[in-house]
Amino acid sequence: MDKKPSKQARHGSNSPSGASRMWGGRFAGGPAEVMQQINASIDVDKRLYKEDIEGSQAHAAMLVKQGILTKKDGAAIKDGLDRIRGEIDQGKFEFQVALEDIHMNVEARLKDLIGDAAGRLHTARSRNDQVATDFRLWVRRAIDDLTVELKDLIHALIDRADEHAATIMPGYTHLQPAQPVTFGHHLLAYVEMLGRDLGRLTDCRARLNECPLGAAALAGTSFPIDRAATAQRLGFDRPTANSMDSVSSRDFALEYLAALSILGVHLSRFAEEIVIWLSDGFRFISLSDAYTTGPSIMPQKRNPDAAELVRGKVGQMIAALTQLLVIVKGLPLSYGKDLQDDKAPTFAASDAMALCVAATAGMVRDMKVNEARMRQATEGGFLTATDLADWLVRELGLPFRNAHHVTGELVRLAESRDCRLQDLSLKDMQGVEKRITDAVFSVLGVDQSVASRTSFGGTAPENVRRAVKAARERFA
Repeated sequence: MDKKPSKQARHGSNSPSGASRMWGGRFAGGPAEVMQQINASIDVDKRLYKEDIEGSQAHAAMLVKQGILTKKDGAAIKDGLDRIRGEIDQGKFEFQVALEDIHMNVEARLKDLIGDAAGRLHTARSRNDQVATDFRLWVRRAIDDLTVELKDLIHALIDRADEHAATIMPGYTHLQPAQPVTFGHHLLAYVEMLGRDLGRLTDCRARLNECPLGAAALAGTSFPIDRAATAQRLGFDRPTANSMDSVSSRDFALEYLAALSILGVHLSRFAEEIVIWLSDGFRFISLSDAYTTGPSIMPQKRNPDAAELVRGKVGQMIAALTQLLVIVKGLPLSYGKDLQDDKAPTFAASDAMALCVAATAGMVRDMKVNEARMRQATEGGFLTATDLADWLVRELGLPFRNAHHVTGELVRLAESRDCRLQDLSLKDMQGVEKRITDAVFSVLGVDQSVASRTSFGGTAPENVRRAVKAARERFA
């Protein structure tokens, strides 16, 4: 059984020696042990070290430019921060829970390296605007990285769509065979979805690209700072316009998580299709050992683990969005400590998404398409019934509802004889609708059906090839 913390540990030391290095002279005693644990975020926000150091160097450069900080102190701060970044990169930096977060861990180490000049770095800023800036920089970088990976997945889909522009497969509604389509056309549907996801990420990046530094705790600062210069140095488009909004808003992270969630839903739908296509009832595709596993006691099986894990991990993105929405929804302006918990779900969702995109791109490139099995599945199920109805409307002038009824009768007749529509004789068809001619057989094959779908956005192979070309240009 775990030992309970001592009364002193639970309630904090009464001696001045226990006072927090961060909270300053206002507090005579240190925090309780439980307070230290719940208050510390370093295990999470140490991932922000590059952004924190980058922001601090930009802030220091601005303070020097404005004459608030001496050039000597500015140079010492820059060199010290460069050294700290190297220590962290090399795994030599010792993070301390007692210092709560990345900001204070860096500042404490900076003081060890350069002395009192380190204490001047925090002039005209607060941890409130500091962390808001760090977090925006991190999300911006995450979007840039994800954009590269998402484009790679899109190009993988385009390549396979080009390869299978004329490969016929069943198109489904309600998971029931509906009409013939091409596999290339099917894959391009996901290109469209992912293209919109790319657009959402781009829009999110544009909206978050404002710099909170200089907002300080919530009200701005009396120092003559140049917020525009800091923003420019950090690659932001402009400084944020309202100091209270600057430190308290997390809608940029919410928008990012919303974009991840929608992207995740699209990846999950595709993963589900991969699982279905790999199943014994379909056998439309196969995957190599690189993206499948075998069970421990059934050697004949090949399990679609990569696709199933993509499908499962998407739940993390949706959960992260929900979690942050709940954290933010009840907060009055401006900053609340609740916002400390904004980063853990965002980091986790980002990590999961990076894996999902990479795994999906890998499966797209790895899959082998069973064209014969796809065609076989297309030949059954009366998938050209709509073509027959359209022919009755176009050639005989039947109202579509009448044509639908005639087609239904012919399908029922074919079912009763266990044959395809095109296997019915002309006499059989004329027994249902006497005006049918032998020209009807020209539309009953799946190849003819697919080739006829030439309307913009349709599945005809030539359409697919044009769409592939357009997609390559669009996502170049």
